[in-house]
Amino acid sequence: MQPALFLTTPTITVAQLMQHLKHILEVDDIVQDVWVRGELSGISRPSSGHLYFSLKDGDACVRCVMWRGQAVGLKRLPSEGDAVRAHGHISIYDARGDLQLYVDELTFDGVGALWKKYELLKAQLQREGLFERKRPLPPYPRCIGVVTSEKGAALQDMLRILRQRWPSVEVALCPSQVQGIEAPAQIVRALRTLNNDDGVDVIIVARGGGSIEDLWAFNDENVARAIFASSQPVISGVGHEVDFTIADFVADLRAPTPTAAAAMVVRDRAEVLREMRARKARLWLAMDNHITTRDAQLKNLRRVLVRLSPQSKIERERQQVDEHVRSLDKAMLHEIKVLRERVQSKRRQLASLNPTAILARGYAIVRRDGHVVNSVAQVASGDAVHVRVSDGEFTATVASDA
Repeated sequence: MQPALFLTTPTITVAQLMQHLKHILEVDDIVQDVWVRGELSGISRPSSGHLYFSLKDGDACVRCVMWRGQAVGLKRLPSEGDAVRAHGHISIYDARGDLQLYVDELTFDGVGALWKKYELLKAQLQREGLFERKRPLPPYPRCIGVVTSEKGAALQDMLRILRQRWPSVEVALCPSQVQGIEAPAQIVRALRTLNNDDGVDVIIVARGGGSIEDLWAFNDENVARAIFASSQPVISGVGHEVDFTIADFVADLRAPTPTAAAAMVVRDRAEVLREMRARKARLWLAMDNHITTRDAQLKNLRRVLVRLSPQSKIERERQQVDEHVRSLDKAMLHEIKVLRERVQSKRRQLASLNPTAILARGYAIVRRDGHVVNSVAQVASGDAVHVRVSDGEFTATVASDA
């Protein structure tokens, strides 16, 4: 299509504008056969095999595409920060209106300036031991500090994951720029602010993916040292899974994405409940088995105790005591009977010797002056005597002496 000759200010469609600009570029000998030097950034290689990237030089940037046919001829796959020389031609990509370098040849000049700076700082901090400390995360944090952009999709993704996994957890957002010149200082201030909050248990530093320049704030030395100085454990969730920043190495835990960081910092409530129910079931089973085992042991010990208990011996001894008591009772009764018979015999003997009994047979007891008269020589005629017979006493006078 030949460009129209506009004699007056025309009104054209977007497609016509793109075609006009493409024509201008296509007739420019410089941009149709050009070598461009810069650093690779934002490299993407989809399943199609085409290679998409940007070339950066200071604050300038141009989008590039290398078709699969040319990309397969590369000596090695390009990496973020590589310094390269790209040959191709400039044109317009109509669908986005982007100025784009269509690369057909790519040569490597060595490590780019940003990548070299990254490697130097990484080596320095590693020598200082900033990468060695890895503190464990709290198992059930009550409050999570978050350093990220309050307008970015990363924050919403993290909040969604946190609500899904542990709805009761609190989030203390300390917003910060995560890209640009002011981002490092704001990230440092945010980390210090959250460290001064006693309620924060763990901190997530996060942002979505991007080129090495987009993520450069997290390769800043001050940010790295602020993460290391944090009194709370820090999770770094910066970029995509293939992106690595200095913050990732200094942090206590590196998450491949912001959403992965949110998933790492809290457990899944449903999973915890399932685990608790399973543990409860195991506990009840263990308790039941323990009680059953102890009950069997108790019964066995009870049988042993019954067998070894002195109670049976006491009962046998008690029976012997009862037998001894019966023997003693029998012996005592016999002895009492014998003694009783002896008493009766003695009583009979005494009865036979009793003066009263003698008196009953006609005898009498004669006393003179209180003395028993047992000889005629003891009285004289006229003496008064007392005579006792079986049924009483009387006084008599001796009529004559012997």
